[in-house]
Amino acid sequence: MVGRPDGLMATKPNHQNAKRVLLVDDHPVLRKGLVRLIDSKHEFLVCGEASTAQDAMALIRKLGPDLVIVDIGLPGTSGIELTKTIHAEFPKLPVLILSMHEEALYATRALRAGAMGYIVKQDAIDNIAPALREALNGRRYLSPGIAAQLQHNGPAGQTPSTDDPINLLTDREFEIFELIGKGHEVREISGALGVSPKTVETHRTNIKGKLKLKNARQVTRLAVRWLGQRAV
Repeated sequence: MVGRPDGLMATKPNHQNAKRVLLVDDHPVLRKGLVRLIDSKHEFLVCGEASTAQDAMALIRKLGPDLVIVDIGLPGTSGIELTKTIHAEFPKLPVLILSMHEEALYATRALRAGAMGYIVKQDAIDNIAPALREALNGRRYLSPGIAAQLQHNGPAGQTPSTDDPINLLTDREFEIFELIGKGHEVREISGALGVSPKTVETHRTNIKGKLKLKNARQVTRLAVRWLGQRAV
């Protein structure tokens, strides 16, 4: 949990009527830049910061923010899973997903989880203020490139096309598939996600079946290749 010892950020005189934003991101430098960017708009104020899903939930309960910005790539519980948790406990609290991924499949998963918007980090400087305004007014916001992709693919938030078998994976399976592709072993994934190694192996078996692969080695090869193609 980040911020003052009491979990609150200092209120500035010109932010008295500002909408309060909780920022959840595990990168201190990026988080500091976002705080400056958001606080520069007098209509918004970052009321607290967190680097993990657990700390984020504690601050939401304590501070009652008007909106939460969540990094999709949090350690342990992902931003997608955190969004589901927030949506279940605070269904009226808008969540904006902040992501390095410029692909619609991530945005689709975020929207299905209950997010009100999806902002690509590269677009944050220009898009953060309009995204906050739209979400706080109950309207969905997407970075322009993502919006164009989803418009081409169909209504945002719908069940993804099965043309790409990766879309058949559940959010948890997809998360594990990504971690496998990044070179993590079962026990590492187990520790990161807070689940048992057996649970990870069960998910890996399900991934193998859905992707029509013969063994765990093939799952790893495909995961590495899939991530590699998106890093180009």
